[in-house]
Amino acid sequence: MRTLDDLDVKGRRVLVRADLNVPLDGETITDDGRIRASVPTIKALAGRGARVVVCAHLGRPKGQVNPKYSLRPVAARLGELLGQDVAFATDVVGDSARATAEALQDGQVALLENLRFEPGEDSKDDAARGAFAEKLAGLAELYVGDGFGAVHRKHASVYDVPRILPHAAGGLIVAEVEVLRKLTEQPERPYVVVLGGAKVSDKLGVIANLLTKVDRLLIGGGMAYTFLKAQGHEVGGSLLQEDQLDQVRGFLAEAAERGVDLVLPVDVLAATEFAADAEHEAVEATAIPADRQGLDIGPKTRELFAAKLADAKTVFWNGPMGVFEFDAFSGGTRAVAEALIASGAFTVVGGGDSAAAVRRLGLPEDGFSHISTGGGASLEYLEGKTLPGLAALEE
Repeated sequence: MRTLDDLDVKGRRVLVRADLNVPLDGETITDDGRIRASVPTIKALAGRGARVVVCAHLGRPKGQVNPKYSLRPVAARLGELLGQDVAFATDVVGDSARATAEALQDGQVALLENLRFEPGEDSKDDAARGAFAEKLAGLAELYVGDGFGAVHRKHASVYDVPRILPHAAGGLIVAEVEVLRKLTEQPERPYVVVLGGAKVSDKLGVIANLLTKVDRLLIGGGMAYTFLKAQGHEVGGSLLQEDQLDQVRGFLAEAAERGVDLVLPVDVLAATEFAADAEHEAVEATAIPADRQGLDIGPKTRELFAAKLADAKTVFWNGPMGVFEFDAFSGGTRAVAEALIASGAFTVVGGGDSAAAVRRLGLPEDGFSHISTGGGASLEYLEGKTLPGLAALEE
């Protein structure tokens, strides 16, 4: 895979596919982690005299122009972080985009409007996607892929444009791939994976693949209740995917057969309703009252999970242990994060909600070896899937 060092960028327009898909409250960015992660590559290119045209998506506007998903607030924040003005194009491949790109001088940076305002960006029709990719590629002479959070998508800006322009991987993608190779090729052992989040169905492929590689698999979050139910326990009103019970029974059997230590919660915080101020108590995970729902792992489970992480040499964590957005149910996620920091292991936080939780809970980001910017992309890599965006960069 070519890197920035392989490109002669001075005086040339470089299209950078970044991942700037940040959460917004109106026009206020509530977590700028992905923007900050994109800065080093953009800064490196600008510093070498490139004329940098950044493109990215935000949310799912489904091919329609929707002001709610405008990248304008992101352009302002990117400018603050770069310490220079970032010109903003009010369209993606139209008159504004062309004029903005053409007006750039060496070392200047522009951001295009949301890629997904264009139906061609994520079209399933190869011809429609290709036609949009040609227009996007026409804005620049070189391409740098740096949006790791999007490389698992076969989208025009990720997959088709690098097949048109001379291309290289940005620093963020290089770092992400290096970390994921450490997790998949020869991880130091014990290798422990902690999975949480709402749904088992989101993680079927990664669980199946990890059962052949890990020493321990710790399961928390909403997905744990499907595992508990599969063992025959009452889970009350907790999140449950009935259609996954047979699949989960298969995982439990395979873990036992392979000698993988698959660890489930031993207690949970059971609440009367899904609310920040819900009345709740710690109960045994095998005896959740029928009129309650589990919203976090309990104190005994926090201790158990910390003990299972204490001697780890490699840890991958994806998915919160409870509804961390509610203070009363954030303790499990905090406990796991703190146990990762204390372990001294090579620790990877797998993007998405886990990365957001680290920042929301005020934990030191440098306490982890790596915080990924791409939840879905990380999981698909760990499943052993080919990621279209990486495949295009490797061509």
